Amino acid sequence: MTGATGFLGAHTTLALLRAGFAVRATVRDVEKAQARLGALVPPESRARLSFVGLDLGRDEGWADAANGCTYVVHTASPVPSGPVKNAAEVIGPAREGTLRAVRAAHAARVERVVVTSSIAAVIWGHARDGSKKYDEDDWTMLGPTVGAYEQSKTLAERAAWDYVASLPANERFELVTVLPGAILGPLLDADVSVSGQIVAALLGRAFPGVPDLGFALVDVRDVAAMHVAAMTVAEAAGQRFIVAGPHTSMRDIAAVLEREFVGRGFRVPTRALPSFLIKTMALWDPTAALTAGELGKRQDVSSERARRVLGFRPKSIEEMIVSMGETMITHRIVASK
Repeated sequence: MTGATGFLGAHTTLALLRAGFAVRATVRDVEKAQARLGALVPPESRARLSFVGLDLGRDEGWADAANGCTYVVHTASPVPSGPVKNAAEVIGPAREGTLRAVRAAHAARVERVVVTSSIAAVIWGHARDGSKKYDEDDWTMLGPTVGAYEQSKTLAERAAWDYVASLPANERFELVTVLPGAILGPLLDADVSVSGQIVAALLGRAFPGVPDLGFALVDVRDVAAMHVAAMTVAEAAGQRFIVAGPHTSMRDIAAVLEREFVGRGFRVPTRALPSFLIKTMALWDPTAALTAGELGKRQDVSSERARRVLGFRPKSIEEMIVSMGETMITHRIVASK
């Protein structure tokens, strides 16, 4: 399992251990990973968790990490938290890291590989005006307006599928890709995911108002469970699975937080922030420029395949938002004013 210390990776590691699997976690810093995950893993499961130091950008260690494994779950991928000056710095590690994972799996004769992709590999470059729900037959159309992260997820997933297709039929392993939307849900510690910045910014009142943005949200616990299902359900082989809920506006997220936390001293912005203001700021502010391109666009996707094949039954929008807010307070990421 790669990326075991990330937000999704840690939840997936715990889900795999709960399901009875032994997990060999590949991480950049073994000592740091042992300290972090060791505090989260129940004592009775710790003997089934081991660590290997690896880097997405290096060849060393991948063969040994995959040796003897039945499955490979590849969640590791760079996720920029702000504007990217050089897209290659995101695209390269994502694509090459995925290829290193699938090559190692092939060499080790692994039965199945599960790769974490994203709806970023599905909906960008298309008309996102609410006229269509996108599904696993759709792919992001790369172009100059598509961001570095969206390019990286698209190119990395395509590279995995192309690699399997290039193998002789008798050497092909089963490949499954899981494509989540924006992942919310409970934090395990004080490490905040990029998607979690949405909730942190609203609870911390980082905005004077709420921009016209929206997301296809999903709970991290559900995404972790879908990785386990993607690994074990026979019918999943050779398929992509979108796991995300309906398009939810940032104002809807703010409304949930306001209802739940206003009585606890939090003042959540709920009024609309004019789009023209953000577009004006984008002339000199790189972060505003990144946001401006998404104003008014929707993330409408279908998770019907995941429901039918993997048994996807997503938690409510309210539960994932509130649980993230609660754990942000617990871990002192946000505080009431």
